[in-house]
Amino acid sequence: MPKTRYDREGSIAVITLADPATLNAISPETSDELSAHLERAAAEARCIVLTGEGRGFSSGANLAGGAPPIGDDGIPDIGVHLEKRFNPLATQMRDLPIPFITAVNGPAAGIGASFALMGDLIVAAESAYFLQAFVRIGLVPDGGASYLLPRMTSRARAMELMLMGDKLPAAKALEWGLINRCVPDAELMTTALKLAQTLADGPTRTLGMIRRLAWLALDADWDEQLQAERLAQREAGRTADFVEGVTAFAQKRPAKFTGA
Repeated sequence: MPKTRYDREGSIAVITLADPATLNAISPETSDELSAHLERAAAEARCIVLTGEGRGFSSGANLAGGAPPIGDDGIPDIGVHLEKRFNPLATQMRDLPIPFITAVNGPAAGIGASFALMGDLIVAAESAYFLQAFVRIGLVPDGGASYLLPRMTSRARAMELMLMGDKLPAAKALEWGLINRCVPDAELMTTALKLAQTLADGPTRTLGMIRRLAWLALDADWDEQLQAERLAQREAGRTADFVEGVTAFAQKRPAKFTGA
């Protein structure tokens, strides 16, 4: 039975983690489904919203899926799931050619928190919280958490989240700069879809370039980033949306972008 759901809201793809019995735990099979949905959305939509069904976004990796895989050394190796599925999925989220919004309802724990924080825009319900639960079971952060957290907030705050394993309420996450919006629970999807529509109405290819530049900037030096901007500007300047944008500006009217 599928553990995820794919819906379309016009030009927006809404992907839902749909296994509420496990609080939307991420299994290898769930990872495969998510990857397929993201690939489909990238081909046919202009913005993606990822959310969870029921009481929470995701409780993290599904640890009830039987014995862990065996590594090359013949010893159980939980990291195999990271190498084979979860890490490629996180990279796929990073490299999407269209904007990606996460709408976080309730708990986002473990790798679920990592995926929630992958959004270009992160909208959280007031009841939501983020939890780096790994230390509680003797594991290390994964899904990109150890990369994202020090860059999204301070080293000290990232250390506290990962070492202490305490809940970070949505309001505090907003204060720390980890998310973009903290809204009443009943307004979560309305807010996320409104933001998604704004992005979906924009110059899609250019937005894809902007998100790529933002990810590159996390690791690039000054000269590398200037060169990346130069190359992206050449690409953006050859789009039909650039022509439309300039024309609309000259004619003093709103631009009607097509994503081309």
